[in-house]
Parts: sequence; structure tokens; C-alpha cells
Amino acid sequence: MNKVRTDGNIRIHLFLLLVVIAVFIWSAIKPASYLTWLLEVSPAVVGLIIVIAAYNKFRFTTLSYVIIAILAIIMFVGGHYIYSKVPLFNWIKDAFDLKRNHYDRFGHLLKGLFVIVLREILLRKTPLTKGPWLFAIVVSMSLAIAALYEIIEWLVSKISKGGEASKDFLGIQGDIWDTQWDMLCCLIGSVIALFVFSKLHDRLLKKEIIKE
Repeated sequence: MNKVRTDGNIRIHLFLLLVVIAVFIWSAIKPASYLTWLLEVSPAVVGLIIVIAAYNKFRFTTLSYVIIAILAIIMFVGGHYIYSKVPLFNWIKDAFDLKRNHYDRFGHLLKGLFVIVLREILLRKTPLTKGPWLFAIVVSMSLAIAALYEIIEWLVSKISKGGEASKDFLGIQGDIWDTQWDMLCCLIGSVIALFVFSKLHDRLLKKEIIKE
């Protein structure tokens, strides 16, 4: 059994939570479409509720909480504006003469960061140790989650019979390969995250986790 050291960490975790709550409140104020907003932010809200409810029983490292906060904020911003209409990426689209708003691609790339959270769960709760198998399994899990999200988007579109909100939720923007691009971005983000953050994550696991 193990737990996370509490000295100094709780204040950081609380700060992250307050930032996420602030962005959530902003996101809920006059979004472009309340139905699309609900569809976009619901997964993040459910995930946050689970993480908060489990805080005293399974406390992640600070790096994992930073990643969870970033991903929630990405989804709240996308929900507020609609992914295909986020202003900054509209400006990038116009400035570089792009064919689409790439906020959704950016979001799926960052969703690859969640692989670090998966890595922590497996290292702490299973017999798996660092190495090629851990790398392969967490990347596969990350890609599976991305695929599941795409299936949910498709089901929403079918259930709503292609309504405007579901079209905004899908965010295809005329690209028939949008689903494949989203999954590829998540895969690339996962691999990059593991190469960039694994050593830092290992240090934080040694520093913050008390084995009992």
C-alpha cells in the first residue's frame, strides 16, 4: 500500500482545483450552445468528480493533477466556444491560410498527456514495472480511450439524428478522416508525453509516494 505525502502538495492541488472551477464557471456563462457545451464538458466533469471523490483513498502525484487540470480546461474552453470556433485558432487559421480550425487537433494531442496518469495507476496498482511492456500498455490504453470517445461522438450523432449540436460535438469540419486524425494526434501526444515526462514522473513518484 502507498500514499502521497501531504506536505505542501494539498495547497498545490487545491490551487489547481480552484483554477479548474473558475474556468468551468466562465465556460458555463453564455456558451455558444448550451447543448453542445453540455456534451463537451460532461466527460471532464464526471472525471473530476471521480478524482475528487477518490482523493483521500488514491492521491495522484502533482504532475498527474496538473495534467488532469489542463485536460479539463481544454474541454471547458472547447465547450464554451465550440471546438471548431475557438477564437485563437480561428486567428491562426486565417493568419496561415489553413482549411480548418485546429483546436480539436490541439486538444486531442494534449489528451495524450493522460498517458502519464494511466502510467501512475499501473505502476502503483499492478505488478507492472518500468520498461517496454509498460510503455506499450499505457499507449494502447490511451489510444483505446481516444477510440471510445470517437465512438461516443458517433453514437451521439446517431441518436440525435445529425442535429446541429451533434455536428458541433463531432467537429468534423468537412474532413472525412477527422476521427482517424484525432486518434493519431492522441497517439502522438501519448508517445511524446512518455518520452518527455517519464523521468520527471519517476522522480515525483519517489519523492511524493510513501510506500507502506
